Amino acid sequence: MCMMCNMLIMSNHAVRNPPAPGSAGRLVLLCGGVSEEHEVSLASARSVLNSLPLGSAVLPLVIARDGSVLEERSSRELLGLARQQAASTGPTAPASASPASSLDGKLALTIADALSTLDLSPDDVVFPLLHGPYGEDGSVQGVLRVMRLAYVGSGVLASAVGMDKLTMKSVFAAYGLPQVSYRGITEGDYRRDPSEALASVRELGWPLFVKPANLGSSLGIERVADEAALLGAVERALTLDRRVIVESALVGVRELEVAVLGNDEPALSPVGEVRYGSTFYDYHSKYSEGGAELLIPAPVSPEVEGRARALARRAFEAIDAAGLARVDLFYDEAKGELLVNEINTMPGFTATSMYPRLWEAAGVSYPDLVERLLALARQRR
Repeated sequence: MCMMCNMLIMSNHAVRNPPAPGSAGRLVLLCGGVSEEHEVSLASARSVLNSLPLGSAVLPLVIARDGSVLEERSSRELLGLARQQAASTGPTAPASASPASSLDGKLALTIADALSTLDLSPDDVVFPLLHGPYGEDGSVQGVLRVMRLAYVGSGVLASAVGMDKLTMKSVFAAYGLPQVSYRGITEGDYRRDPSEALASVRELGWPLFVKPANLGSSLGIERVADEAALLGAVERALTLDRRVIVESALVGVRELEVAVLGNDEPALSPVGEVRYGSTFYDYHSKYSEGGAELLIPAPVSPEVEGRARALARRAFEAIDAAGLARVDLFYDEAKGELLVNEINTMPGFTATSMYPRLWEAAGVSYPDLVERLLALARQRR
């Protein structure tokens, strides 16, 4: 381990003395989901399963794209679980009777029905490894809270705020966190009068980023440089969400990331940097081999690293996050300025994703990271 990483760990009480991992309970792995990030979720779940020791009591539950919950055997096959877990996992979760045609209501009931058959104990933990709407946005967290189950990650409030970029930025602004300039557009306002709805957006100047307010993994994001491109990008974003955020596109900035681990006293990882050859850090760059270069630790001064980690903690606390989160920042090296871009309350969790790699650089292995998250979930419950 590098000396800088070692110093960061030694200065962080929460990493040095983590909650003792508990192995008595079972792990219910919720993954898949109905959002556009279905495949990302499955990849994260496979990494978690492969990290667990033989004999671990695991119940994989895959939510299909139509909102149904696959029965356990199908879930195992889809996740490529090559080895049978030796420990008893209890009753098999049934498939839903029918697809969830009304996701707001039926999906919650479908998940609750599947979980209720498992006779879960206080020692069991649900890992909702779901990305995007109907998974990372507080929907599933609400179900788990009502069922009084221990689960990994943030609660309803933080999950919802972290998912909705407009609300997240409003909360960050209230906490005085520095951000890029942005404007919000609702579908209703845009349909009534597109020109008026975009009036304040034009004040930001060019180029701009257009994003659906509720979506992750850079899906639906477009970079635009003129009025015609703006109109088309907004139209397309509104097919994915009824609210759209438009941000100033900073030129020549570096993109830094910090992983946060903990509940009320969170630990902070070393700072990492993402570099890529595309116009911006899009879906292809994030999930294609060779699409991006991850530098850990980031080649920045100790002073910049300290400020980045301090901002990450403030962002985590601003939305009342718990368990885990990844905070993304912009670094304008010429100005010496750091800006908070966003917080992700359920970041990509494959073995090669930035979040676990940041902790690996701090001496926390992937299997140990999973165990700590389960312990934090039990602690929060």
